[in-house]
Amino acid sequence: MKRNKKRRERERASEDADPSTAGLARAAVDVASDSEDEFAASEFSEKRARATVKGSGYVVEGGAGARVEHTGINKSEKTLVLASRGTTSRYRHLMLDLTTLVPNAKRDAKMDTKNERSAVVEAADLRGCTSAMFFECRKRQDCYMWLAKTPSGPSIKFHVENVHTMAELKMTGNHLKFSRPSLHFAPAFDDEPHRRLIKEALIQTFATPYRHFKSKPFYDHQLCFYWEDGRVWFRNYQVVHPAGKEARQTGLTLSETGPRLCLHPIKIFAGAFAGAVLFEDESFVSPNVRRAEEKKKDVERYQKKVQKKQARKAHKSMNALKAGELDDLFREGDD
Repeated sequence: MKRNKKRRERERASEDADPSTAGLARAAVDVASDSEDEFAASEFSEKRARATVKGSGYVVEGGAGARVEHTGINKSEKTLVLASRGTTSRYRHLMLDLTTLVPNAKRDAKMDTKNERSAVVEAADLRGCTSAMFFECRKRQDCYMWLAKTPSGPSIKFHVENVHTMAELKMTGNHLKFSRPSLHFAPAFDDEPHRRLIKEALIQTFATPYRHFKSKPFYDHQLCFYWEDGRVWFRNYQVVHPAGKEARQTGLTLSETGPRLCLHPIKIFAGAFAGAVLFEDESFVSPNVRRAEEKKKDVERYQKKVQKKQARKAHKSMNALKAGELDDLFREGDD
């Protein structure tokens, strides 16, 4: 706007001075403005090339021919987050906590349990999402989390265990909302093919897209994924920058923020919520089977208790004391 005002003032001044030279003055002003634009554009490109922008897998390095390297998480990729009907408050709060960690997440209404899981793919297509995080709650106590790449797949089914939300923990860590996280994976994720697939699915879900409008241009917290006992253990830490003498002694420190959860991978499908089974954990025991076994143990305890009572009665009847000669002595004296 300021540049256009200066151009008009120059044109008016040239017309007032000499009307015959008005066209030459306008041409000179246009050439000057074009040179200024070219200089500003070149200066901006040089500053942009010198800058180093670090993101989740993205680096812009200085020098001629600088290019952007990334892991495939583009700005247009979005994650659909939704749950099934019958989800308890505990798992709903967990879903909200995870949504605050993913700036490119889009929430949707609860899906009816009568609908097939393929409806999640349709909902993701309507919302323009390329990934889906679906919380499926059964019997108001068991929660399964699906991570799927829509619409072609693959998809992973996890059983959610050991859940602790941010409201329950009340940790000292406190990072900014939608700040860019650094993802940390244990080396055990690279040992087997299905672990590498799980790692890639977690990256596609939790990595912040490059230059997303909701994200911050710096690292504020770290999402850690560990592999232990055939499960994925999730932790969230704030990166604390101490000041003064503490900065010289300790440097950067981590303070846990939450939430905490454990993901037990059950199956990996080639498609989105369907398709060929690529991996299946045979050691997984369904929570329904566990509860049935616990009830059987309770029934066995009750049966043992009844058997002990019956054995005690039989023992008393078999070992009853015989009537002695002096049992009625005092009774006869009373008469």
